[in-house]
Amino acid sequence: MSTATFTKTFRAAEVAEAGGPFSVVERELPEPGPAHVRVTVEACGVCRTDAAIVGAGFPGVSFPLVTGHEIAGRIDALGDGVEDWSTGDRVAVGWFGGHCGTCVPCREGDFIHCVRLQVPGWAYPGGYAESVVVPVSALARIPDEFTAAEAAPMGCAGVTTFNALRRSVAGPGDLVAVLGLGGLGHLGVQFAAKLGFETVAVARGTGKEEEARKLGAHHYVDSTAGDVAGQLQALGGAKAVLATAASSAAMSAVIDGLSHNGELIVVGATPEPIEVSPFQLISAGRTVHGHPSGTARDVEETLRFAALTGVRAMIEVRPLDDVQAAYDRMMSGQARYRMVLTTGR
Repeated sequence: MSTATFTKTFRAAEVAEAGGPFSVVERELPEPGPAHVRVTVEACGVCRTDAAIVGAGFPGVSFPLVTGHEIAGRIDALGDGVEDWSTGDRVAVGWFGGHCGTCVPCREGDFIHCVRLQVPGWAYPGGYAESVVVPVSALARIPDEFTAAEAAPMGCAGVTTFNALRRSVAGPGDLVAVLGLGGLGHLGVQFAAKLGFETVAVARGTGKEEEARKLGAHHYVDSTAGDVAGQLQALGGAKAVLATAASSAAMSAVIDGLSHNGELIVVGATPEPIEVSPFQLISAGRTVHGHPSGTARDVEETLRFAALTGVRAMIEVRPLDDVQAAYDRMMSGQARYRMVLTTGR
């Protein structure tokens, strides 16, 4: 009688070295440890931040690497001690891929600022794959209204824009501007309108105005026409500007467009400094601050709000085998507006 055993495997898109190309390889299927689950990945968004991970721009990145932090799929195995989750549950996992529970921010209940935050694709193998093992604290439930491909970008791009807006100083009816109309901005405009803000889309050129208004913008400002701040003040001044465009110069240009006690909320990542004078801030009580993503619970609330209001990411779907082409299209800026990989699982 044969005693041969067969190792279960799954396919993953791997990068062998910093900045290297993707190749689809077979990996041994892992079992989830205590307080972890294994998820069959159905879809994973391709985020601009993946480039920083692939390029070893963050500390502690090791290779070979499987990146991807906009994951949607179904639980297929439970580790010891997992409660309130079952195999077959539809789940999303975003930038927030788990927390330590012992650092000062965690002890304060501020889990998104955990000093040992676990980001899928950075702290452990991510979602450019058919399977992933994640901490149970990273799980968000996906409403029935969403397909996996629709849900995936909400784990990062969606929660980042929704959270920033709902926690801003702006209230219903206030003027809120969204700077940039790309992968983050097209979601920001939708969420701003559905949250009841008088929404201004700010983007380069006139070609995006029709799209911005379809997404829910009440006003459109062409930033190439000059004096963006003046145009915002002509509308009454923005109580909040959500800066999604990765341009510090564009962010600097909108600060004088803020109303009294207005805030510039920075979510577009770029290394260049924002230029602002204390005189621009003090007398009007303005603020400039950054905003991170959100916890698993925030992702779940983002998905629920989007299900209720019809907010969806505009996506281009590619199979896992086309990972390099999808990644390159994201990097080119030509995607409209989020690339999503699907596994066929």
